[in-house]
Amino acid sequence: MAAQVIIDPNHTRADKLILESLAADLELYNEGKSGLTDNAAQHGPTAGDKDALVQLAMDNMNNPNHKDFEPAIFNSWDYPMLQSKQLNRFLLRPYTRVAQGVVRNKVDVVMFTHLLLYFFTSVPSALALFFWNFSWLHGILHFVMQVSYTGTYTLMMHQHIHGNGILKKSFPYSLFDYLFPYITDPLMGHTWNSYFFHHVKHHHVEGNGPDDLSSTIRYQRDSWLHFAHYVGRFYFFAWLELPIYFIRKGRPFMAARSTFWELGNYFTLYALYQINHRATICVFLLPLALMRLGLMAGNWGQHAFVDNEEPDSDYRSSITVIDVQSNRHSFNDGYHTSHHLNPLRHWREHPNSFFKTKDTYASQDAIVLHNIDYIMITIRTLMKDYHHLAKCMIPIGEAQMAMSLDERAKYLQRRTRRFTEEEIRAKFGKAKA
Repeated sequence: MAAQVIIDPNHTRADKLILESLAADLELYNEGKSGLTDNAAQHGPTAGDKDALVQLAMDNMNNPNHKDFEPAIFNSWDYPMLQSKQLNRFLLRPYTRVAQGVVRNKVDVVMFTHLLLYFFTSVPSALALFFWNFSWLHGILHFVMQVSYTGTYTLMMHQHIHGNGILKKSFPYSLFDYLFPYITDPLMGHTWNSYFFHHVKHHHVEGNGPDDLSSTIRYQRDSWLHFAHYVGRFYFFAWLELPIYFIRKGRPFMAARSTFWELGNYFTLYALYQINHRATICVFLLPLALMRLGLMAGNWGQHAFVDNEEPDSDYRSSITVIDVQSNRHSFNDGYHTSHHLNPLRHWREHPNSFFKTKDTYASQDAIVLHNIDYIMITIRTLMKDYHHLAKCMIPIGEAQMAMSLDERAKYLQRRTRRFTEEEIRAKFGKAKA
């Protein structure tokens, strides 16, 4: 079965452009395999010409000085979808001007939008549950609301922790930028600063290697038992293992800081439980339990397919996902390989970077999937549903394009294999920590 590229009308504009280009690459490959000629007379502009136009359009979208610049205002709609004259004149333009005076990057109006959303919904609702009138109906509805927020919030904070903030560096924005996570993080299921210490100071240092506490290489990635061990270890021992990791790496101050904030958060939750246990359950404990599961399930999917020959390659130990949930609603989180290649890259630059270097991705045998998010990748992998995953795979490069559906399924399955300690020593030059 030939690979098919399906473009969802809800994909971002950048994702649509990329998918159209990848589909064209597949079409040209299949035409060449069928003996059809590929020349300008038959096809008009060459593939290179078309790619150059796509690249120019994507660059202009991100350039605040270009007339085609598109700030992100809402996750659900691209800027061209909001071009009502009256709406623009009386609401969007004034709002955008105000927001761009607050955010650090002019494209990030959407982050100002979300801060307003959280401080006008999550915070008042939590305060009401604690200090006004608790009801289980309100508590459950509050939790459901938070569940709908957590994905987008977490990826907004992903930009925050890598970029050391999202608002302007001048006072008072810098002060609010520093303080607001201490209010909103626990509401969304994060403990204070744990995302920063675990993700930035540890995961990106180790890159899914042997010393990465969240590494998948010692697990069989299609085993429910291994997945349960992976999640359980993070649930119950991350608070202890992370400081030990920092001490082992000669960073005792980092160990002390991570311990202080993690245990401080737990003691605060204990104190709040004594004040109002029902509100604490709905406002803090349920989001915490769900977030820990979500973070590990997501990371499992992001690093489920690791190449047996070069597991230390960012191209071959992580994946690229082009889907609505990951990229429209989660700040291009699908471009995980791009993020590992440059953790400081701004979220709007990931599609551009991928497109500029798609030939490198192809030569490195990188994996690109579409119309599936990380959680479903994890679930489908655990179900051993490799044919579904193969249908979601977009072959890049001739080696992948030559594969049948069954061959793509077997190719993906091979990459879920657990590494032995002997293989880890050979591939990484490290023994078990």
